[in-house]
Amino acid sequence: MLPALAGVGYICGARVSSYLFAGGVLGWLVIMPLMCLFGGDAILFPVTDMTISQQVAENGVSALWGNYLRYIGAGAVACGGVLSLLKSLPMIIRTFKDSMGVYGKGREASSLRTEQDLSMRTVLIGILIVALALWLIPAIPLNFFTALIVIVFGFFFATVSSRMVGLIGSSNNPVSGMAIATLLISTILLKSTGTVGAEGMTAAIVIGGIICVIAAIAGDTSQDLKTGFLVGSTPRKQQIGEIIGVVVSSIAIGGILYLLSMAWGGYGSDALPAPQAMLMKMIVEGVMGGNLPWNLVFAGVFIALVIEILGLPVLPVSLGLYLPIYLSVPIMLGGVLRWFLDKRKYGSEKEKNTVIQSGILYSSGLIAGEGIVGIVLAMLAVIPMGADSNVGAFIDLSGSFSIGRIGGLIVFAALLLSMYFFAVKEQKNSK
Repeated sequence: MLPALAGVGYICGARVSSYLFAGGVLGWLVIMPLMCLFGGDAILFPVTDMTISQQVAENGVSALWGNYLRYIGAGAVACGGVLSLLKSLPMIIRTFKDSMGVYGKGREASSLRTEQDLSMRTVLIGILIVALALWLIPAIPLNFFTALIVIVFGFFFATVSSRMVGLIGSSNNPVSGMAIATLLISTILLKSTGTVGAEGMTAAIVIGGIICVIAAIAGDTSQDLKTGFLVGSTPRKQQIGEIIGVVVSSIAIGGILYLLSMAWGGYGSDALPAPQAMLMKMIVEGVMGGNLPWNLVFAGVFIALVIEILGLPVLPVSLGLYLPIYLSVPIMLGGVLRWFLDKRKYGSEKEKNTVIQSGILYSSGLIAGEGIVGIVLAMLAVIPMGADSNVGAFIDLSGSFSIGRIGGLIVFAALLLSMYFFAVKEQKNSK
């Protein structure tokens, strides 16, 4: 995981990775020590049978993150998502009105190959098929009302996302805010109509997940079509390719998610923490059951408001507060490497661009490689040894071999050096 995180930090850059690290420092080196210092003898919900000091003595400081800090981080992330959505609201309204004007006027059929789109009839039939599938397939826990929520929210957010990304760029696509807003609104609607308990929470998670994917794919498709326009491609063929890609990747990702769950004991475990999924779970459970430690959640909300007042980007800092610090540290180190390469002296701008792009390619390979290795290890973990074995292991992935913390630091340092080497090795060729 660490190589991929360092690659993420390199790609994000020093500024974004420093915001993530700042959130981690705030949580692990400020809030948690203050909890131990001033509230060590306190019993704080949601843990009702041990004091804070007893939790630390028995389970280590990570217990404070799991029981308290992640709720503060969840409140900060939720507030950051809502704030990003509110700040984007004028742009959202404007782009939605503009797009409705385009749809209302229509576009005359063109004989140019570069202006041939899928027909609106085909698009509407596809939407109808998807809506019926969401409603009628038993495996999907949605009824007519919840499927209608998906269609309405999906139409709105897909339009907004595609226009905003196409006009401004991917960084202005408030996917997190859209997903959080959808979770909150859908959970409130379900609760108000009597759909509660596990059924209501499952439906809300499904709605939020679908809308999040819709917003992300809409933005990606907008960028793809814009790039295709610049190189002179045929939009209709691109759109068919996008549909095939979504269908194939959905099947592949579904199988991979099931495999990972089998191999590592389910999502939310130590081996598969799934922080984004846990955040969605906390939001839905909190609205549906009212059993969240709201004092901690609102503490995170007000921390996010302070961050906003200070003029810092709320979501990166809040994510650093929500995630364990051992995730933000390697991201920060990757960002530091990117900062070092940005500040080096180059003979020309071409040399600098070559070095930075080479590092991005290498970092992208680390991220992709980590995912592939994780899938391979999961496959090895679920291969049975024989007819009498349960879901055993082809190899013992939790064996006693370990290089220790010092060895791990040495290997990680070597990884950063390899990133530096592969980034600068093409510099001479670009002169």
